[in-house]
Amino acid sequence: MKKLVLPLSILAVTSFTACQNNNKPATPSTTQAAPSTVPDSVWKDHHTWSNYDQVVTQHLDLDLNVDFARKTIAGKAVLHLKKLKPTDSLVLDTRDLKIVKVTAGTDEHPLTWKLGSKNNYMGTALHIQLPEADTLVQVYYETTPGAVALQWLSPQQTAGKKHPFLYTQSEAIMARSWVPCQDGPGIRFTYNAKVTVPKGLMALMSAENPQQVSADGVYQFKMDQPIPAYLLALAVGDLSFKSLDNRTGVYADPVMIDKAAYELAETGKMVNEAEKLYGPYRWGRYDVLVLPPAFPLGGMENPKLTFATPTIIAGDRSLTNLIAHELAHNWSGNLVTNATWNDFWLNEGFTVYFERRISEAMFGADFVEMMWELSLQDLNKTIEGMKAEGHMADTHLKLDLKGRDPDEGLTDIAYEKGALFLRTIEVAVGREKFDAFVKAWFTENAFKPMVTEQFLVFLNDNLLHDDAQLAEKLKIKEWIYGEGIPDNYVKPNATRFAEVDKQAEAFMTRASRADQLKTTNWSTYEWLQFLRKLKKPLTITQMSGLDAAFKFTATGNSEIAMEWYLHVIAAHYTPGYTPLSHFLETVGRRKFLEPLYSAMVNDPQLKPMAKSIYAKARAGYHPLAQGTFDELVGK
Repeated sequence: MKKLVLPLSILAVTSFTACQNNNKPATPSTTQAAPSTVPDSVWKDHHTWSNYDQVVTQHLDLDLNVDFARKTIAGKAVLHLKKLKPTDSLVLDTRDLKIVKVTAGTDEHPLTWKLGSKNNYMGTALHIQLPEADTLVQVYYETTPGAVALQWLSPQQTAGKKHPFLYTQSEAIMARSWVPCQDGPGIRFTYNAKVTVPKGLMALMSAENPQQVSADGVYQFKMDQPIPAYLLALAVGDLSFKSLDNRTGVYADPVMIDKAAYELAETGKMVNEAEKLYGPYRWGRYDVLVLPPAFPLGGMENPKLTFATPTIIAGDRSLTNLIAHELAHNWSGNLVTNATWNDFWLNEGFTVYFERRISEAMFGADFVEMMWELSLQDLNKTIEGMKAEGHMADTHLKLDLKGRDPDEGLTDIAYEKGALFLRTIEVAVGREKFDAFVKAWFTENAFKPMVTEQFLVFLNDNLLHDDAQLAEKLKIKEWIYGEGIPDNYVKPNATRFAEVDKQAEAFMTRASRADQLKTTNWSTYEWLQFLRKLKKPLTITQMSGLDAAFKFTATGNSEIAMEWYLHVIAAHYTPGYTPLSHFLETVGRRKFLEPLYSAMVNDPQLKPMAKSIYAKARAGYHPLAQGTFDELVGK
């Protein structure tokens, strides 16, 4: 690759060298990124113990047995390795794994191994003595009941309440708690798996999946496209499948399958719209698994099989933009991956932008402008919180997470500031040029790890073309390495909110009662804007009037419910307390839980109620959520 000349405004950001990156995550030859002029240092992944610059996993074979009674997964991981440099050592990532033995070669001769010291979020390095001739290593192991990536649910915690359930959540660096591996986003490998589960249950992975329950409880999986470890996924439970079209479908608890299929009926159309924008879907099938309520995230973009929260099941298809987001990840993240967690915005910023473009194609520009506006409100709130805590460096797109849990970087900055940056470029250069640029980004860098500095090179080479004036206008340095939101951001034009704001003002000034407000055909986003516009605390009379007119306390829309319960908390609206408690005890999504628990904990009158609710709900939350709320609420 020739050395690229960048505009002065970009060169001021960082210096570039002409050498190949020795520390760049090595990948199979079919996915190896081309040498670049980006410094070696920015490729260094500080969140893996592995010696990926010396020896790299090309393929992984798993043979696993799922034991619900002991809450463990046991078996072996077979790593097919490629040595990049002479080395007598293989270092893998583990976290709370019980290592039984390590062997090498087809004859499985024993290898010497030891575990390093434990780090609270990185786990423990597994050091294996690796003779020069060995490139096939078997690790026999067992997970522990407290493995952070695994959530074991009792039958009562599922929709059908008949069978237990298991699911994994490997992002950011939790794959190592259920598979010994090289757990870095820039390290890609293919995998096959044999998984044995109790008879009558179905097993699914981020791979080619069954659509029927196996009679003997044994399932075979194949993922022949290289993925990073954070996209390893497994789910086991009482599941049914329903086809949506020839390449999309949905899995869910049998009692939920019809509702889920109705809600997600437009999934195939979303895939078609995505392909029109930025090229073919490269993963074969696109299916969605609707998980039990304890799932802590909105969705997880596991290849071939998105894991989704049941909170999207509103009954009216009003919250399915989440599927557009997870679908978009199959280009940004799954296909072109951030090489380190410092570059996480390359994953989520592109995905949010792409999600909005899919939604625009599906529902219209005026609809999507409401999404941009509400997201900007959330982004500003996030920045205000970081400023109050003295963490403004975390508002940079390019992060510095060395010595910290990478989960600390999973904020609105990567998602919303990243998307807003891309939208700013789009408006500056024109949609046609920008779409060609984004499509080239996905096409030319498919199955490759990328860093922010490489994005800057690609941006100049494919869009700016050394136009220093344009680069200065875009304020690229401020967006990537500066605090907050640069003042050249594109302001949303949510025209549909004008009437919403008018109705909110009429209610607040008592010009109109709740039952007199003009709300016909409002979407979820208009209701969210309305509730956000109402000043807290409302009076009990106002709360009662709103509840009587719009049945907020009984809503099945989780997004609206959260905004309403914030008013319930602020106003001490006691008719809402029992539904609020039920919501917190049955929904595990952190997006909803954190604002509600925070509001209650900060209210001396309601803090005891928060502790009481959390004591009952905690066992049903994912370890990710438990970690958040143990600190916020207290065990």
